[in-house]
Order: sequence, then C-alpha cells, then structure tokens
Amino acid sequence: MSVRHRGRAIEKIAVIGSGQIGPDIALFFTKVFAPYGTKTVVVDVSEEALARGRAKLEKKIAKGVETGAFTPGQQSAMLEHVTFTSDYDAVRGANWVVEAATEDRALKGRIFAQVEDLVADDAILASNSSHLEPEVIFAQARRKERTLVIHYFFPAERNLMVEIVPSADTDPAVVDWLMATYEWMGKVPIPVKSRYGYALDPVFEGLFQASALLAESGVATTKQIDVIATKALGMTVGSFTAMNLTGGNPISNVGLDNYTSKIHSWFRSPASLKQHVADGTPWDTPKRGEQVEVPEQVRQSVTDDLRGAYFGLCGEIVDAGLVSIADFDMGLALALDMRPAFQFMNDLGTGEALRLVRAYAAEHPGFPVPRCIEEHGASNTPFDVPAVIRKDVDGVAVLTIRRPKVLNALDQGVFDELQQRVEAADADPAVRAIVLTGFGRKAFVSGADVRFLAKIDSAAMGQATAARSQANLNAIEAAHKPIVCAMNGLAFGGGLELAMACTVRVAQAGLGVLAGQPEANLGIIPGAGGTQRLPRLIGLAPAARMLRTARPISSEQALEFGLVAELVDGDLVARAIELAGELADGKRQRPQIRRAPLEQVPAQLEEVEIGHLSRAVDAILCKAILEGAKMQLADGIAFEAKCFGEVCATKDMRIGVDNFLANGPRAKAPFVHT
Repeated sequence: MSVRHRGRAIEKIAVIGSGQIGPDIALFFTKVFAPYGTKTVVVDVSEEALARGRAKLEKKIAKGVETGAFTPGQQSAMLEHVTFTSDYDAVRGANWVVEAATEDRALKGRIFAQVEDLVADDAILASNSSHLEPEVIFAQARRKERTLVIHYFFPAERNLMVEIVPSADTDPAVVDWLMATYEWMGKVPIPVKSRYGYALDPVFEGLFQASALLAESGVATTKQIDVIATKALGMTVGSFTAMNLTGGNPISNVGLDNYTSKIHSWFRSPASLKQHVADGTPWDTPKRGEQVEVPEQVRQSVTDDLRGAYFGLCGEIVDAGLVSIADFDMGLALALDMRPAFQFMNDLGTGEALRLVRAYAAEHPGFPVPRCIEEHGASNTPFDVPAVIRKDVDGVAVLTIRRPKVLNALDQGVFDELQQRVEAADADPAVRAIVLTGFGRKAFVSGADVRFLAKIDSAAMGQATAARSQANLNAIEAAHKPIVCAMNGLAFGGGLELAMACTVRVAQAGLGVLAGQPEANLGIIPGAGGTQRLPRLIGLAPAARMLRTARPISSEQALEFGLVAELVDGDLVARAIELAGELADGKRQRPQIRRAPLEQVPAQLEEVEIGHLSRAVDAILCKAILEGAKMQLADGIAFEAKCFGEVCATKDMRIGVDNFLANGPRAKAPFVHT
C-alpha cells in the first residue's frame, strides 16, 4: 500500500543521515505517510548515530502520545513504518530521498553519487543543506533536473517552514510538485532562488553577528541583548539563546565567513563566536524566570541597532531577488518566530525604518542600505505584503488566503484585501472566473481574528465594524464573474460567511468538521451576513440550530443541507477551477441566493439546548434571524449589523472574548446572561 499525490507515487522515502536533524525529518515523514503504508528509511554509516537517532524519534513519538498529539495506534503505525539501517541498499526503490548529513560539500557529493545508482530515474533527490547551493551539491549528478535543496528549520518535525531551493537545472514540475505536496503534508513551503545561505539563514546568522558585535563592544551583555531582542524584534528568544538551542555555533561560524564573499563585506564570524566554537561552550543567556536589569539608554541603543541590522539584512535579500516579500515575511514569522520585517517596517513607518538602516550602515563599514528600503522610505510609502495570493490558471484567477500561523483567520485588513483582489480579477479581461480557497489542509478560514474583535468597545463601534465587513462581502457577492469557493478545511465564523458570499461552494470530502458559526461561544453573533445568508441557503430551522448552538457540521452534512454543491476526494482546487470554467462558459447554471424575504417565517424559533451559552446573546441572535428573514437580503444584512452592535454592548460579549484570548477556544466562558 502507498499513496499517489498529483500523479506521483510515494512508496518509500529515504533520509540519509541520523545526526541532529535527520531523525526529525524522518519523524515528520512517518507521521504523514504511515497511514498510507509508505515506508521511511533512515540510513547512516554510523551504528552509534543510528541508535541515537532511533531513540530520539521514539522518545518524541512517546511524548506525543503523552500530550495527546498521537494515539497509541498512530504510535505503533509510525514506528512500524520507519527503519534505521547502515545498509545503503535499503534506499533502493525510494521515490524521494532527503540527505541530511553534515554540511560538507565532498561528503554530500559522495552520498548522492551512491544514491543515484540505487533509485529510479524519476526519484527526487534533495539535500537538507542550510547553506550550500544546489549547483555545488549536485555538480556531479547525472540527472540534475530532479535535484534541489529542501531546507528544514529547527525543530524539523514541528517547524512549519521549508525553503524549496532549485538550481537552474531543476525541472519546474518537480518544484511545483514539492510546493503542492508540502502544503498537503501540512508544511509551509516557499520557493527561494539559489544563493549561498538562501533567504532565511543570512537573517538568523546576521542578527546573531549584530548581537555578538554589540556584546563585544561592551554596549550590553549577552543576557541583556537577548532580553531586549525579544521586545525589539518580536523574537521568542534572542540570538544567543537560539544559538544554544540549535547547536548552531559551528555552522554559523563557517557560514558567516563565507557570506563575506558570497553576499557582502560586513559579514564575518565575530571573534567571540570563534572562541565559543573552539571552547565548545554555550552562550551566557537568561535563565527561565530570571530578571535581567537593562538601563533605558542601553535598551534604546540596542533596539535601534538590532532593528537597523534586521531591516537592512532583509532588504538585501529582497534586492537580490531571492524571494517575494510575502513569502519572506511568512518565512520570518514561521521559521525564525519573529516579527515579519516588511510588515514591521510598514507599522513603524518606512521612513523611520530607512533612518535606522542608514544609522546602522554608517556605524558598520560594508553594510549596505538596500534599494527597496531607500525607495519606500524616501516617500514613507508602505510595502505591499499580500495575505491573498493570486495565481491564474486557464483563465481562472485562483485567490488563496495565506495566513498559516492563524489558520487563515480574517481581520479587517484581509477583508479589505479580499474585496480588492476579487474586484481586480473581476475587471481583468483575461479572467473568466474566480476560485477562492485557503492555504493548507486544515482550514479554509478559521474565523475572524479575535484580536480584531477585542478592539470593539461600544455598540456603535460594533455596528460599524460589522457594516464594514458586510460591505466587503457584499462587493464579493456582486462580482460579475462566477466565484467558486474551494473549502479545503475548516470554514468557521467569518470564513463560512465569506464562503456563502461566493457563487457556489465545493468542499474536501471526509471532513468530520467542516463548517460552523461558533460566534455564540464568544458571546457574539455573526456580523458579516451569517444570520441572513445561512437561512437562505440551507433553510431557517437547520440554520437557526447551527447559529444558536455554535455546533459545526461535517462535509457530508454540508452537502445534505445544500451548503456545498459537491464533495471532492482528490485535488479540490483543480475541481474548483474546472467548475468555475463550466459556470463561466454557461455549461452549468449559475445559482442565485434568494434575495426576497423568506416565506412562512414563524413567530419564534423552535427550542434548542444552548447549554452554558449566553441567553442574552441568544435573544439578540434570534431577533436577527427572525426579523432579518422577513426582509430583503440587503436589509436583513444591515439589520444584522445593528444587532451585532447591540451584542457588543452586553457584558457577555466582553466576557466571551476575554475568555477566548486568555484560555483558548475550548474553555467555556462564564457568561452572566446580561
């Protein structure tokens, strides 16, 4: 048994190297592919390394069972489908090879010379290098078109980010397959052009260099710099702590010295790093709970220094054309767990960002002021950092909401951007239809970003907020060209409201949880048309039950209710593109939502058990459903905004939102029903 994805069989995956990262890559593969019967083989010439790697993998899986991430059944399957061996013949028949050996050009070359003789001509050969260019690693490969770098980040089994780095010889179809397959597997891949160090490590290591230079100059201690960095750059941990956690001293020592000739002359391995590599000692970093005193003057100086270095490092990557700004910002957030540079500069003001970079460059010979920051900063204009990515396929504009860190949740900025992207595609003569989907396999849109809702402080602000979101979705609904919503995962709250504004919906088959309006759990009601469109699409009684109980429905129930037109077992977006073309060409009738009042609206809704949910909010919700159903759709949606504002004046709204932010979505809010 094995799996095929987008026309390619995945029967066996080989990971070469059982050192620091190889077992983690193997853990990720066996987690994804064991249910399909695909084997993962880890090969290393060292029996000791194999034993350590196996023990590491088993320990992490056992920990996953303890935390509930895996069931005992999943544990058994994962262990059954992974093998650790010193026999290179075990690679034979692998469809996909990921080498994760030491960062040594000659060693990698020898490994692939041996592996290439064992696998089929169409097998993908990838190196998990962190620095070396694919052209260097695969210089002697016979079939360079199937070779490239796939760069994982620490910890490889959990960090979502992977850099996909092809050479000039790599077949674009291989890159496309890997991009789609990693997304299907739950990772977030970004394509990066080939250059030593790729896009993200020069930032990680460059910030470490900037931090080390500060410490060496006596401006602040390593502890102080790490504490300041977490606030100055939104980092989870500072550079010295990160270096200790990843064991990155030796690799960064080599990488920084190579960047001098590969990128620009500011880069170099600091003397303190060379000493720590020679001594094998960790950096002095803050202990858990330790209070580190930082004088305000030191804090401001280090903050400005680190921000200037960070923005400058990131601007150089974009100037070099290695990666798009949208991909880069996403990579910084996910791989390095820090505030994305270009959105950060927008928030700070690009003029201020330019000042900080210029100041850093003036103090550090060889550090360039990037052209992109000069251009935007001179006029203080923001960078375009889209959350909605457009790709045209056969005359169909495919719009993908891509906010993986928050499961594609919507805030007002994304609502506005969605309207802009749809209107641009609708006006484009080269486009005949539109497909709207979400990134990844977990969520289409998980709902509205609760931080966005938490800012509402009055009935008037609540009504205005709802009215603005409604205007966005009304504009999407009014598009002249058909819009097919490909519901690739959870469609909750604002996500379901967005889907209902589309012409037609298709969903991934087999999802036990697909769609819901869970607003009542937060002490609010839908505010972007949910109380009006849902009854018109599936009927008043089932819609009222969904809205009042906040319980979601499955893919199959969504099809039964008529919420979705089709369920798709395979490539959802491909089917959505096909369906969009059928609608555009008139081969399939374009459905229209009912705009007139509903018939036979009852005086009151049937009794449902709402449990702990707010009775005060439920009363307003019932009013919105019943009164809106008696109106024209446009009037009902406007009435919903008024009701949303009314809810925002209740105590229970604040209780529900605060509870969500403090305790997460599973914790029941202690509503007081007022």
